[in-house]
Amino acid sequence: MIQSIYKQDLFKDKVVLVTGGGSGIGLRITKELLFLGAHVVIAGRNEEKLAHAIDELHDYQHQVSAVPCNIREEEQVEQCVDAILSQHSRIDFLVNNAGGQFPQPANEMKIKGWRAVIDTNLNGTFIVSQKVYNKSMKQNGGAIVNILANMWNGFPEMAHTGAARAGVENLSKTLATEWGPEGVRINSVAPGIIRSSGFDTYDENFTAYLRQAAKDNKTYRLGTEAEVAAAVLFLLSPAAHFITGETIKMDGGEPLNNPKFPHKEHGKMPPWDGSGKF
Repeated sequence: MIQSIYKQDLFKDKVVLVTGGGSGIGLRITKELLFLGAHVVIAGRNEEKLAHAIDELHDYQHQVSAVPCNIREEEQVEQCVDAILSQHSRIDFLVNNAGGQFPQPANEMKIKGWRAVIDTNLNGTFIVSQKVYNKSMKQNGGAIVNILANMWNGFPEMAHTGAARAGVENLSKTLATEWGPEGVRINSVAPGIIRSSGFDTYDENFTAYLRQAAKDNKTYRLGTEAEVAAAVLFLLSPAAHFITGETIKMDGGEPLNNPKFPHKEHGKMPPWDGSGKF
C-alpha cells in the first residue's frame, strides 16, 4: 500500500511526465505522485514494462497513462510531449529518471557502449527537458527534477554514467539560470546505493560489491526507492519554491568516511519504505 509523508491532495490535478516510470525508482515516484492526486504519464522504451506498470497502477487508471518513447530520439520525444499536451494541455512537472549503465573497467569499455550511456543519460535528459520547456513550461512555468548518481569522487567501473551524470548536474544549473525567468525551477537528486529493481540488472559479483559498499556510510545500509521518491516530491512541492539549481545528495553520509571513526552496524537509522512506519 502506498502512503506518503505529504498531504494527500498536494499535487491534485498537476500533470507530470516521469521518464523511466515503468520500473524501479521511477515507478515508485509515479505511485506516490498518483497517491497525492497528480495525473502522471510514464514514458519508456520497454513497452512490456510500461504495460506491467499500468496494470499494477489499475487503482489509479483514470490518472495514469503510458507513452512508449526512446528519449535518445528527438522525434519520439516530440511526439510524446505532443501526445501529453493534446490530452492535458500542459506539463507542470518533469522527472528525468530514465537512464541506464553497465559495470565495466574504463580500459575495456567499447566506444559503442560509452556513447549509448552518454546518449541516454545526458543527451536524453536534455532532449526531454528542452521539448517540455519549449512546448509548455516556457508559457506556464513548472519544475524539473533530474535523477543523478553519487559520482563526486569518481565512479570506478562506471566511467560512462559518472561523466554523463556530472554533465546533467551542470546542465541543471545552466537551465535553472536560463529558464528561471519563465518560472521554471530545476533541481536534482543524487542517490547513493539504492535497493531497487536496478540491482537485478547487475551480475552477482557487482551486486555483492554494492552491498558491501553500502556499509561504508553512516547509516550502514542501502537506501530505498521510497526515500528517493520523498526527496523528489519535496523538490516538486511548494516547500521548495525558493530552491533551484541545487542537488540533494542521498548517500547516507558516505563522503564522511574517516578512519578515526570506523563504520559499525547500529540499526539506529532504519529505512523509510513508504508504508507509514520506519
